[in-house]
Amino acid sequence: MKDDRKIPPLYYPLWLLLKALSLLPLSVLYILADFLYFVAYYLVGYRKKVVLQNLRNSFPEKSEPEIQQIAKDFYRQLADIIVETIRLSSMRPEEMRRRITFTNQYLLDDLVKQGTPVITMGSHAANWEWVLPAGAVQFNFPTNGIYKSLHNPFFEVYMLQVRGQLGARLIEMKDTSRDFVRNRKVPRVVAMLSDQTPMRSEIEYWTTFLHQDTPFYVGAEKLSNMFKYPVLYLDVIRTSRGHYTLTFEVLTDGTKPAPAGDEEFPVTALFARKLEATIRRSPADYLWTHKRWKHKRP
Repeated sequence: MKDDRKIPPLYYPLWLLLKALSLLPLSVLYILADFLYFVAYYLVGYRKKVVLQNLRNSFPEKSEPEIQQIAKDFYRQLADIIVETIRLSSMRPEEMRRRITFTNQYLLDDLVKQGTPVITMGSHAANWEWVLPAGAVQFNFPTNGIYKSLHNPFFEVYMLQVRGQLGARLIEMKDTSRDFVRNRKVPRVVAMLSDQTPMRSEIEYWTTFLHQDTPFYVGAEKLSNMFKYPVLYLDVIRTSRGHYTLTFEVLTDGTKPAPAGDEEFPVTALFARKLEATIRRSPADYLWTHKRWKHKRP
C-alpha cells in the first residue's frame, strides 16, 4: 500500500530547499558536506561528548589521538551521509546501480527463489539510507524495509518519500507482525536495522558488544523462528566517497538454529559478533552520535 501522507504546509519552504539541493550532482553536494563537517565538528560540536565517550568505551585499547582522529573521520562521513540522503530524493536507478555493488546477490536470490521471504539484519554502518533503495532497483522481487516512525511530522513524511521513491515499500515497526502474517508466503526481502537500542521495557537480550553490556532487539530472530524464514547479515563497506559494496552472510537458513553456543538468541548473538567485526574494520563509518549504551544491565 502506497503511503499517501503529505508534507505539512508549514514545511513547504524546507521541502523545496531539500528538493532543489537533491537536483545537484554529488560532486557539488560534497562541497556542502565539507562545510557541514566543519560546522558540526569545529563550531557546534554536535554531540561530540557522546561520540568521544562512545569511542573511548568501545576501543579502550586505542590512544587518545587515535580516538580523536576516528571522531573527526566520523563527522566527515556523517556529513557525506546527510548529502547522500538528500541526493536520494532525485537519484535515478542507473546512478544507484553505479554507486552500490552487491558482491554476492546470488545468495539472496537463491533463497527468495525457494518461495519464501528472507530477512536481512543490517546496521547504521556506512550509508544505511541507500541500502533499501539499492535493493529496490537491483532485485527482481519486492524489497521491504522496517522503519521506526519519527516524531517530527515533516521528516516523518520526507524520509518515507525519500526511502520509497525508487520502489521500496516501508513497514512501520508496530505493524511488522501483522504484515508478516498477511504476506507470509510472498517471496520478498525484508530489511531490518537491528542495531538500534530497545526501550527498557522491550529488552530481552543482553550481550557483551564492544567491551560493553549491550541490549539488542530480537524481533528478526523471533520472526525467523515463527515463520521459518532465512536471515542474512548485511555487511556494508564504503569503498570510496559515494560508493559502497554490500555483502550477504547467512545467519540462519530458517531450518536449524544458528551456532552460538548456549545463547538464548543465537541469531541475534551472531549478528552482534559480525557487526562488531564490521565496526572494528572501519570505526569511523559507524553511527556514534546515539546514546547506544544508555541502559544498564540489571
